[in-house]
Amino acid sequence: MSQMQQVETQLRDMILGLDLGPGERLTERWIEARFGASRTPVRAALLRLETEGLVRRDGRNWIVSPIDLAELEQLSVYRQVIEVAAVRITCALADRSGVDVVEALLLSCDGETSREDWHRAGMDFHIELARLSGNDFLHRGVRDAMTRLARARWLEVRDEGARDRAWAEHHAIVAAVRAGHADEAASLVAGHIQGSRSRLLSSLREERRGLRARGFAVVAA
Repeated sequence: MSQMQQVETQLRDMILGLDLGPGERLTERWIEARFGASRTPVRAALLRLETEGLVRRDGRNWIVSPIDLAELEQLSVYRQVIEVAAVRITCALADRSGVDVVEALLLSCDGETSREDWHRAGMDFHIELARLSGNDFLHRGVRDAMTRLARARWLEVRDEGARDRAWAEHHAIVAAVRAGHADEAASLVAGHIQGSRSRLLSSLREERRGLRARGFAVVAA
């Protein structure tokens, strides 16, 4: 792994894990000192993270991108279109055995699973489900959307009721895809994304003041 990739990976992990909060200021010098990296790979890493929507320019420096409620709304619409398209393609496949891998992700989580692993498995579920379609553009689109949603979803994972509801919906989606029931799978995916969006935005709006008190920048829709 190159120095640029190391800096990019570690910064991404810190941003997605909220070790670097939304709105937090970053300087290239701090990053260079923090990771023992030189200026060129640091700048290259920041440019890569900028394309993912995780950092943005702030004059001569950078900031961790705030959580933008309007962007979350738009991402939900985008996700619904591409994830519904992906499951319809998968349901039409003669061989849908790849769904076993997706189901295994769900079964890997139980009462002993950490919040970090629940969060990761929830992201991987949607990404791997899109991969089954065999359409690289749909797969990359879902992966990008889930990355942009990761910080907001991390805050939602604290709600065990919402988490359990999402997991039950995931299992129902897997069952419909395994059976090749395209209309049912599409309806379940759409309903799951709409419900998740509603819960997430409601939670973020309610907790906006508390998040700001923790130094997290949340931009209202």
